Amino acid sequence: MESGSNGLIERWDAHAFRPVAPPESSPMMTVPIRADARADRRGRPRPARLYLPALSIVAAMLVLIGIGWVNRWGGASFTSSMSDLRVVVIGPMTVAILAAILVVERLRPAQRRPFFARGYRQDALYTVLNATLVLPLVVALSLSFSDAAQRYLPWIVVPRLEFFPRWAAIALIFVAMDGCNWLAHLANHRIRVLWRFHELHHSQEDMSVLTVFRTHPLIHVSYLIALVPGIVLLANGAVPTALLVAYAGFVAFEHSNTNLGFGPLERIFVSPNYHRIHHKLDGPQDVNLGFALTIWDQLFHRAVFPTEETIRTDTGLPGRPLLVEQATGRPRHLSVLLTQLWGPFRPLGAEGALDDHLLPGRIPVAVDDGERC
Repeated sequence: MESGSNGLIERWDAHAFRPVAPPESSPMMTVPIRADARADRRGRPRPARLYLPALSIVAAMLVLIGIGWVNRWGGASFTSSMSDLRVVVIGPMTVAILAAILVVERLRPAQRRPFFARGYRQDALYTVLNATLVLPLVVALSLSFSDAAQRYLPWIVVPRLEFFPRWAAIALIFVAMDGCNWLAHLANHRIRVLWRFHELHHSQEDMSVLTVFRTHPLIHVSYLIALVPGIVLLANGAVPTALLVAYAGFVAFEHSNTNLGFGPLERIFVSPNYHRIHHKLDGPQDVNLGFALTIWDQLFHRAVFPTEETIRTDTGLPGRPLLVEQATGRPRHLSVLLTQLWGPFRPLGAEGALDDHLLPGRIPVAVDDGERC
């Protein structure tokens, strides 16, 4: 039996009545065979109730924060660090940048969407979540990781180099930090347990500048590696808050629904047209992994530069393995949010988009552009 969903043709398993990704799909996009399933009384497979490897990320978070708590964050002020990160995430300069990009999205969109499209509203919820509950979590993780690295691996901290100017140290930290973000991003696509947390970010079908906030709170564990360059060169200079704000604003901009490229500079910097290919619905999503610089993608042969065909490409996950706000008959943003946050822990083979109580009959629902609001 053949059926279409979300712009793709899917095969349907007549026994399990679930979509199976085509053979040519990316390994991360396929529905895995549930090796951990148990048989019920009639001999039919019974899925596990929890994806246990996801708990390892929770355990790593708790252990790391526990170490930081015991060591009193290495002597750093938690309150001061909160204030600094709040400036980067939701400070006046950041808000102004986001507002300007939202205006550009309306003037030069890659895809025309209603102003209050479902995806935009869902991302607004994630923005509020990040600005309130996730912010202290990120601070705790960052302080704990930095303290643990300096306490247990003191040899990685380079002493003050008199001949090395501060601006050069900051530039080196910035470039190395972007490279570490690229490496962590690649790991999120290649390691199954990390992908389970990262797929939430890729589930957005109505991309906007706020999609940068559409992340699982625990995904920040995998990106702690980006702190290493700053720890190594700590004695030689620290990245100014203004530069971190600019970096965060740039990463947000590349997620925007804007038809904008950088021309020749695209060989160096990530543009919205370049990054949209990374979120492409019907193509490999382990390309164009760069945060600010495209040099890492080019170095490892993962750069795909935009064309007229890719600029307005649809985004999202093939087959909707994770429940998305566009899949329900009417908006249920809060229940979708909770389901998406639980997504990494759902058992293998469980399709969030085919949720029993939201979509009776387990039949995927395609929502046209005019129905997205």
